[in-house]
Amino acid sequence: MPLVIEARMVFPNWTCRLAILLACWASGAAAQPSAEQVKEQYRASDIRVLDRNGQVLDRIRSDFQARRGDWVELGDVSVSLQRAVIYSEDQRFYRHAGVDWKAIIAAGWGNVIHGQHRGASTLSMQLVGLFTKELRRGRSGRSLAQKFDQARQALALEERWSKSQVLEAYLNLVPFRGELIGIGALSHVLFQKHPSGLNARESALAAVLLRGPNASQTALQQRACALLVDMGSPQECDDLRNFIRYTLARRSLPWTDAASLAPHFSRLALAQQNGGLSAGQALPTTLDADLQRFALGSVERHLQALGMANVRDAAIVVLENRTGEVLAYIGSSGGFSDAHQVDHARALRQAGSTLKPFLYAQAIEQQRLTAVSLLNDAPLDLPTGNGLYIPQNYDKRFSGWVSVRTALASSLNIPAVRTLLMVTPDAFARRLVNLGLPLEQTGDFYGYSLALGGADVTLLALTNAYRSFAAAGVHSSVKLVPISGLPQESKPIMSPAATWIVGDILSDRQARARTFGLDSPLSTPFWTAVKTGTSKDMRDNWCLGWSARYTVGVWVGNSAGASMHDVSGVSGAGPIWHDIMTYLHREAASHQSKPPSDVRRTRVDFEGNLEPSRWDYFLGDTMLTLVERSFDPTKSESGAGRIVSPADQTIFALDPDIPYHHQRIRFAAGNVSAISGDLLAWRVDQRLVGRGNAMLWRPMPGRHRIELLDNDGNVLDRISIQVRGAISP
Repeated sequence: MPLVIEARMVFPNWTCRLAILLACWASGAAAQPSAEQVKEQYRASDIRVLDRNGQVLDRIRSDFQARRGDWVELGDVSVSLQRAVIYSEDQRFYRHAGVDWKAIIAAGWGNVIHGQHRGASTLSMQLVGLFTKELRRGRSGRSLAQKFDQARQALALEERWSKSQVLEAYLNLVPFRGELIGIGALSHVLFQKHPSGLNARESALAAVLLRGPNASQTALQQRACALLVDMGSPQECDDLRNFIRYTLARRSLPWTDAASLAPHFSRLALAQQNGGLSAGQALPTTLDADLQRFALGSVERHLQALGMANVRDAAIVVLENRTGEVLAYIGSSGGFSDAHQVDHARALRQAGSTLKPFLYAQAIEQQRLTAVSLLNDAPLDLPTGNGLYIPQNYDKRFSGWVSVRTALASSLNIPAVRTLLMVTPDAFARRLVNLGLPLEQTGDFYGYSLALGGADVTLLALTNAYRSFAAAGVHSSVKLVPISGLPQESKPIMSPAATWIVGDILSDRQARARTFGLDSPLSTPFWTAVKTGTSKDMRDNWCLGWSARYTVGVWVGNSAGASMHDVSGVSGAGPIWHDIMTYLHREAASHQSKPPSDVRRTRVDFEGNLEPSRWDYFLGDTMLTLVERSFDPTKSESGAGRIVSPADQTIFALDPDIPYHHQRIRFAAGNVSAISGDLLAWRVDQRLVGRGNAMLWRPMPGRHRIELLDNDGNVLDRISIQVRGAISP
């Protein structure tokens, strides 16, 4: 008993002396930072990528030592959490001046009399330990000198800080569990909600994590339940074990409600900074968040509509014509995609017919062709090192003699190949490289297929190349972040006159009607020029076009290269392109620019009504008023017609498993016009068997001489073939 009495008498005297001593020391404490300085020095663990108006597009983590979110204002923290933290850590928080003398006395009494290890640190004392390096807790705890200094600093802190500022800073700087620092990280990761929405059970768990960040789940359950009982919510203890287990399992989840409007764009923009940004900083970009959201919605709607067509991926790039700023950038279709991490806007894909405008612009610029020049859309075979190259149109049909305007607008393949013969593959490949397309080989490597998009390109590079049409042939790089005071490097690549004429052709609804009809997603109520493309086996579908202010590129397909099912420009990428163009011009009109001074306009008639009379445009002195054929339609510029199929000395074998009456050999003529029709005749072993550019012949065993005749019976070409096998009954 005397021992107890002595302890009661001595211990309070000692604490009184300590209180007086700390009060004297507080006046000499080191200068404390203000609440505003602590907030300014705070850094989140990620970099915020912002759109052109300051909206957050994405958060990219750059500090992997800890996980911190943005600073959370006290008014955005639920009252339930504030109450739980104060009740658990510092019940007299609003009644002391930085040091809780009663708690110190109680802790001392427990330590001396009962051997308990109970802390008495207030929130203010803990706070100074968080932002003062010298006061941070070591592995063996704080020394007595550190504790004294911690109390002294807390008293000095509360002379300058309000209670709200102390609580706000504490909740933002305190570690909770593992790498989670601050209430923002805890709430958005463990509880997958904003701090303002934390309820009593979540708040209790958060509070007990402060005292034991690495405590076992059993200990956390016991402490959280005790706290809930003390706070008057014992019913929240029901099923608390499972709640804690599921909650702690979320510690590696992504940030809830994290802005992820443009993940691929954000990584690309950040990579261009070459490490110039650190955690907590913001990266302003050129993107428009509202446009990005609309584009994402359009992709989702149209891919759902194409669900049965085996289309799972899409990419979009929207550029501002004058500056080259990227306004929208979608690298994948998100949840629809089998590879949503892949940036399809920068993935190499086969270009299809999207390269044709550059080819025709080059031919017009060189004055090899005009918009009214006639090209023969007829069967064509070209010898190559690997055999014959025989291009075909998308619909497997031939249109005969067509003008350049019709051939380009309707995306006919064979006229494009004939144009490439004039320009040459090597010269065309150099032009494409100058426009920024990533061709890795020479034109001779790609050969004649380059006219039909046989090269691999990226959507980003292709869209920017199309922007050169809107910029009168001038090419410049795209901009992902605002750059002030630096002139944009640009280089004239194409003739302004040729690009204007190509733009006029691609905006001509009548000229594209042969393939796309008059009413399609390619038609807009304002001026636009647009081109579609589909690669071999329907693996890629493109739609690219420009208005007076914007250039939009869209790709749809599959990341793994699987073929789509009957998807064309008007059903795949076209509708998305139309949506975005319409959104961009919902308030601003688009008008065609005035033609350059060296572009002349006149009315043109076509001999034999090959095409309706019309007004058309010409470069320099290439203007003419009448278009007529100047040679026999059964002959071409390189001579008379000839047999292209079958090849001379071909040996055929009848298939015994196929009924004989179903077996045929195709005869086809080349170097002739599609309109020659009945002007050509076929003769087998001196017997007339049919007329036209092509026909099917029922084979007979033996050797045969095949002859191609003109309308006067003259032999244009002859070959020999052999048919082996027997005719089954």
